[in-house]
Amino acid sequence: MKSNEWLHGFRHSSPYINAHRGRTVVLTIGGDAIAHDNLINIIHDIALLSSLGIRLVVAFGARPQIQSRLDAANEESTFHRGLRVTPEQQLTPVLEAIGGLRAYLESQLSMGLVNSPMHNARIRVSSGNYVTARPVGVLDGIDFGYTGQVRRVDVAGIEKLLELGHIVLLPPLGYSPTGDAFNLSYEDVGSQVAAALQAEKLIMFAENQGLLDENAGLIRELSARQASDRLAAGMVQGHDGDLLRAACDACVKGVRRAHIISYVDDGALLEELFTRDGAGTLVSGDNYEQIRQARVEDIGGILGLIQPLEEQGILVRRSREMLETEISRFVVAERDGTIVGCAALYHYPDEGAGELSCFAVDQAYRRAGRGDDILAMVEKLARGQGIQRLFVLTTQTEHWFRERGFQPSTVRELPGPKLASYNTQRNSKVFVKALSQTG
Repeated sequence: MKSNEWLHGFRHSSPYINAHRGRTVVLTIGGDAIAHDNLINIIHDIALLSSLGIRLVVAFGARPQIQSRLDAANEESTFHRGLRVTPEQQLTPVLEAIGGLRAYLESQLSMGLVNSPMHNARIRVSSGNYVTARPVGVLDGIDFGYTGQVRRVDVAGIEKLLELGHIVLLPPLGYSPTGDAFNLSYEDVGSQVAAALQAEKLIMFAENQGLLDENAGLIRELSARQASDRLAAGMVQGHDGDLLRAACDACVKGVRRAHIISYVDDGALLEELFTRDGAGTLVSGDNYEQIRQARVEDIGGILGLIQPLEEQGILVRRSREMLETEISRFVVAERDGTIVGCAALYHYPDEGAGELSCFAVDQAYRRAGRGDDILAMVEKLARGQGIQRLFVLTTQTEHWFRERGFQPSTVRELPGPKLASYNTQRNSKVFVKALSQTG
């Protein structure tokens, strides 16, 4: 007797098809997945999703392909804190590897052979400069060169393409207003684009079925808070940690669900979207803000926020005693009873200057405008104190401050007391912003 299992499954997928039609889904596909034999099936499934009316953005990676190019050119690879250092002389092979993969993926999505799942698909694929980036900068004294981080997403540009029914293909590249190209983490691109678009889902391909527990069993579901706790406890590391971190970041910023599925298992994408149990690990957003003057009871939260950055050498160390005496200088961003951002303002009245210092935002809450809100609060306070120029010392966030009106300056231009205490070993860069008293 003929089996009708396919018919049963097809009928029961109808509610999921209806639920996803017209929704935005962001997929991330790493270079390992692109090199795997199962890629052709993933391509077929992407074509099917597009034909069902799902708005698709595909962010892809190219790590093994970049490594292959660099090996062929006898270029040594350097990694620090899990990131590739991209010096200027290696930028060309990086761009070549990424460009080659982009062309390859476009060609695969353009197939239309008779008797294939792609027949008559006529998929339109668009790519472009939709991600603005900034350099990672200097970490632990190491200049990361042309390795960057997502700074801004051209939401309007991507939305226009999605409305036209295009699949938007995003490489692990970002561009700056200065005309530079930066090598990005594709997980970061996918997560930040999903958040900016307020996508329904972020789906990330991994080698394993999903996230595995300590007994190699599949973790079916985690809340963003549970996932963050596992990361903080060091229970998830390596590439799985990168994926889970990206999932948490997206969910915290408004993406309803993030999924980690296997690029090895045929049909994992369809199973995750169109069946009740799914195929991988689901990370769901937690439904839980204010910028205000800090209080003494905030000191514990501020310490918890800045100590990891102090240990990394990003911020100058501050003791609890120092915070207690200087707490009136601080502002904080509070979310659901947790301090997720802070900054301090130090006044040098003899020179009409103020220093923006100890500026930090929890990693899980970055790129959602909180930094801008904190900066606006500090500038308001500075104007109220008659401060005419605001300066900041930074080793990594040069582009962020320049984008917000800060101009390069020199150490010699620092107020006398600050110049006397300047740490030459940190080699921080100085930026200054003139403050209009009208706001």
